[in-house]
Amino acid sequence: MVEKSPARPERPFADALRRLKKAELRPTRQRLALGKLLFDGGDRHVTAENLHDEAADHGIRVSLATVYNTLNQFTAAGLLREVVVAPGRSYFDTNITDHHHFFYENDGALEDIPGDAITLASLPETPSGAQVSRVDVVVRLRRDDSRSD
Repeated sequence: MVEKSPARPERPFADALRRLKKAELRPTRQRLALGKLLFDGGDRHVTAENLHDEAADHGIRVSLATVYNTLNQFTAAGLLREVVVAPGRSYFDTNITDHHHFFYENDGALEDIPGDAITLASLPETPSGAQVSRVDVVVRLRRDDSRSD
């Protein structure tokens, strides 16, 4: 009788490494560390500043410029989606499926809206030589502070 060996636990950076290799990005120490923070634990929305703070909390020494560069590289490689909510204010979304967002203006929270929950009747004709690559809808909300529970 052959005994099965217990399943080996996955290495801490295995998911980040797999994603980087699939996106053909070199797995540098910073990319692996930031990728682990981003992709372990489900879908989320982060700003560069949030991720920089989170990295510092985990003892990861990385500059804010490196965080911005990494987020932009991950976005260009298709690992993240950038959600621009105002000029100079972007979130990076680990959920790269077709979906939209609620943006709470009071506190800056971002929440997913399923892609099929919004229907567009039509789009304007695109300029010559251009084609639509994606439609992002951001529904802006204000929390009602006057509600009583």
